[in-house]
Amino acid sequence: MANNLLKGKRGIIFGALNEHSIAWKVAERAHEEGAQFVLTNAPIAMRMGEINNLAEKTGSQIIPADATSVEDLENLFSKAMEILGGKIDFVLHSIGMSPNVRKGKHYTENDYKFYAQTMDVSAISLHKTLATAYKLDAINDWGSVVALTYIAAQRIFPDYNDMADAKSLLESITRSFGYHYGIKKKVRVNTISQSPTMTTAGQGIKGFTEFINFSEQMSPLGNATALDCANYTISMFSDLTKYVTMQNLFHDGGFSNTGVTQQVVDKFGDE
Repeated sequence: MANNLLKGKRGIIFGALNEHSIAWKVAERAHEEGAQFVLTNAPIAMRMGEINNLAEKTGSQIIPADATSVEDLENLFSKAMEILGGKIDFVLHSIGMSPNVRKGKHYTENDYKFYAQTMDVSAISLHKTLATAYKLDAINDWGSVVALTYIAAQRIFPDYNDMADAKSLLESITRSFGYHYGIKKKVRVNTISQSPTMTTAGQGIKGFTEFINFSEQMSPLGNATALDCANYTISMFSDLTKYVTMQNLFHDGGFSNTGVTQQVVDKFGDE
């Protein structure tokens, strides 16, 4: 159901790969709520995905950009403002990649070149995005930037590997840049810590299906879907949440505050 929550707002959405992507759902919902936006992803990810279909569906243009390249980001923001006819009101950072995970490296034996790539793509890219927007004065006062994270930033999930470290850094950048951007332009910066979600990236993590089942039984409300996460993100882009900033917001059905559930206890009792 559309409520025109983003009517008249302009945005940039990073990371839509296919219909399973949270970024894809955010784009669909932002369109339904009256926003105009550009879509962006790394050129290699665009070749793998179906982003052209999303662009056609939402009446959006695509600007390829490597989020680790300041030059690409400067081009992205400049062209986005030109296409959309003004400054940006919202940005979704939905970017994550770990070569160590892809290569099956154990955390204690991570390749440090891969480790640096994980940090650059999955976390430092947010700093570069914010710094570029800050320098170009590309985001309107009271604009909203949301990055997607995961509770592995706070708790150990062994197979999440160096992505956990990247999410910790991502959340720290959110607080630090959120402070400076808030003072300068009233721009708010937050992370949303989502339930494990069956996206293309998620499926690459060892034991992910089993963990989704565990999380479902550990969450009083069950796992939040990609669409539900998109709805929450839309609320963060709207003026209804204009005083929320520098926060890590858990959107996980209560998983983050649950020690154990009876369902899980009963499973151990059956053994």
